[in-house]
Amino acid sequence: MKVYEYGKSDSRFVLLQAVDDHDLSFMDDEIKALSEMAGGDFRLITLKVESWNRDISPWRAPAVFGNADFGDGARETLETFLGYCTDPDKVYFIGGYSLAGLFSLWAGCQSAVFQGVAAASPSVWFPGFTDYLKAHPVRSKAVYLSLGDREEKTRNPVMATVGDCIREDYELLKAQGLRCTLEWNRGNHFKDADLRTARAFTWLLKQLSGR
Repeated sequence: MKVYEYGKSDSRFVLLQAVDDHDLSFMDDEIKALSEMAGGDFRLITLKVESWNRDISPWRAPAVFGNADFGDGARETLETFLGYCTDPDKVYFIGGYSLAGLFSLWAGCQSAVFQGVAAASPSVWFPGFTDYLKAHPVRSKAVYLSLGDREEKTRNPVMATVGDCIREDYELLKAQGLRCTLEWNRGNHFKDADLRTARAFTWLLKQLSGR
């Protein structure tokens, strides 16, 4: 796994994000949008995973598109992220897009070190995840959720449950007493991923930094 860093190395606010090659291709756009919306006081640490379906999946599940099954490498990836969360004077947020958004929600259930979770268009259709949230509350102070308004209109029967799942997850997180929002964006899952992720982190920064 390769690590890429952006922003201010000495910032109190540390954002952590799992990425792949596609994410890295528009990372400059995400950083630009994040700086414009939230200011430049942040440090973003991105971890490029080797296998998207394996390294950030919380447990094994059959493929729902293509031929690549989901693995159970999230635990190891989380341990790598936690290695960057050792300063008690820093504020740590974890976030990401799509399956990385799901990974971030799962990570928020594992450790209280993350004060905020930025889950942009998260893959909450993932088999068994909503039931997992019911039994394992998120330990962060704040959670941002978003979804495109056409994401649940896919022909894929598993992924088409994403709308109902995120609505249920949102109500569940609110019932757990978390500061939480659910934002609906225009378009399908592949529209404006950079901007959606930037908005997710911006919401956390404004909620928990007083900006």
